[in-house]
Amino acid sequence: MFEVIFLGTSSSAPSAHRGLSAHVVLYRQHRFLIDCGEGTQRQILQSGLGFKRLNRVLLTHGHLDHILGLGGLVSTLSRWENLDSIDIYGGRATLRRVANLIFKVVFPGGRSPIDVNLLVLRPGIIMEDDKLSLSAFPVQHRGPGCFGFLFEEKPHRPFLADKAEALGVPFGPERAQLVRGQSITLAGGRTIRPEDVLGEPVPGTKYVHIGDVGRTDNLLDVCYRADALVIEATYTEEEAELAQQFGHMTAARAARLARDAEVKTLILTHLSRRYYERDVRLEAQAIFPNTYVARDFDHFQITRAGTIRLKKED
Repeated sequence: MFEVIFLGTSSSAPSAHRGLSAHVVLYRQHRFLIDCGEGTQRQILQSGLGFKRLNRVLLTHGHLDHILGLGGLVSTLSRWENLDSIDIYGGRATLRRVANLIFKVVFPGGRSPIDVNLLVLRPGIIMEDDKLSLSAFPVQHRGPGCFGFLFEEKPHRPFLADKAEALGVPFGPERAQLVRGQSITLAGGRTIRPEDVLGEPVPGTKYVHIGDVGRTDNLLDVCYRADALVIEATYTEEEAELAQQFGHMTAARAARLARDAEVKTLILTHLSRRYYERDVRLEAQAIFPNTYVARDFDHFQITRAGTIRLKKED
């Protein structure tokens, strides 16, 4: 299961109710901050997430509404939080702007109290462990080095307790060994192999996160049958030409991508102040009914069984 918390859902400039682009993705022990617009650290505090283990930042691109909050965040983390380092991933052009912000403005001497690792993104796997694979893929927006992110749970084979019981496998570490893919030998000398007690592989949850983007025809494969897709919807179709001119997405185009890629759930963000939320939602739902429009502090749980929008606590 992935959890996504929206910290900022406005485009270009904040509004009274929407901050600038920032999202936190939670998976097991991992926490990822995707983009860091102005005011993100306050949004993190207001959301109740706090800064603990928030040491990986993924940047979709280098426009200021997606990176300007990094100055304040890194300053706070280096002074008050118990972090030794922070890894910031982005395209080359993006990281050049980030380096100027951090090492010329925040720390004008060029040295930070914590290790700030600027890691150049390339298409492919960024990190993985035995449960998770995180990949970057190129997207087209204004300027070079724009990326989206693919979070995938690795397939797992369910443990068949009835078969294990029939074979005499005791409860305890022996069953854990089989789940890990290791054979065991029972007291009577009989060998039990993992395939004797494990079912067919079950696909894991697939979550795709795309920031600002002006083209979708090259995204069908990466989005195919995603359990959830987060993507911008800066414009509606009445201003489709303007969207194309500035390399942005309309709600209808985002919905058509979700439909054509057989996505389960579409979540729209990066809304312009020129539109009402309802207009954006209705335009997308006319094409792809299972669409949400995210608001600041919305919290979604994403699983193979479906995506749930958790209700806010008053």
